[in-house]
Amino acid sequence: MREPFRTPPKPWLAAIGYAILGTIAGAISLLILPTLFVHSHGLQLMNVVVTPIAAGLAMMAIGAWRRRRDQELIRIDQFAYGYLFALAMALVRYSFGT
Repeated sequence: MREPFRTPPKPWLAAIGYAILGTIAGAISLLILPTLFVHSHGLQLMNVVVTPIAAGLAMMAIGAWRRRRDQELIRIDQFAYGYLFALAMALVRYSFGT
């Protein structure tokens, strides 16, 4: 009965999960702060591109920091998962923000 919780999820399943969590985080952030910080359309698009890359790099740095301290790593400590989470959140904010 414990076996499904012992084996890590498949990478594609984890990617879908992080995209869903990013979407939920974007929706919650719109409830708290419905107005976008950047009003220029060009800068909003740049934000959708640059912010997820920065978040992915930050999560990769946190993963490296945790690895050096022999701490257990989780999937979001990798660039791709951090990027995917932040991209989903940024797309929701871009699409539905005022």
